[in-house]
Amino acid sequence: MRALIQRVTHARVTINDATTDTFKDSQAFPGEPSRSIEKGFVIFLGVGKNDTGKDAEKLWNKIAKLRIFPDDSGKSNLSLRDINGEVLSISQFTLYANCKKGNRPNFMEAGSPDMAKKLYVAFTEMACADDAISKVSAGEFGADMTVEATNDGPFSIWLDTEEL
Repeated sequence: MRALIQRVTHARVTINDATTDTFKDSQAFPGEPSRSIEKGFVIFLGVGKNDTGKDAEKLWNKIAKLRIFPDDSGKSNLSLRDINGEVLSISQFTLYANCKKGNRPNFMEAGSPDMAKKLYVAFTEMACADDAISKVSAGEFGADMTVEATNDGPFSIWLDTEEL
């Protein structure tokens, strides 16, 4: 799995088509989920063809503990959990784009839609189940979305489970 994490002061996602909400019937998101967050992370999540639930768990645990929020001294010493931050989870298979040949990316290393959706949902539900996270919002798997974010810092981190 791959994640691009952006520290934000505000972010929101707008769904541009009529696809079914991934989390509408989920226990983690009763009813329509909010589509915006305040202080926290926007997490763009890509699922690779060989990823498993263990990868999702490893990645969430790493992200939740990343100490990239400033403490009282201005040092990056606090984690998402420490600040009771918020999460906006966005599925993004394009994180598996391979641009080595030609000018048109291929996505051969991305997970199949069915498998990727299951792992995206599992990852996002891990965030929901984390008591130290104050709010979790999500995009819709496979939907055309517009994401707006006010980056804080800016501070962006790239994580790949193959490197953790």
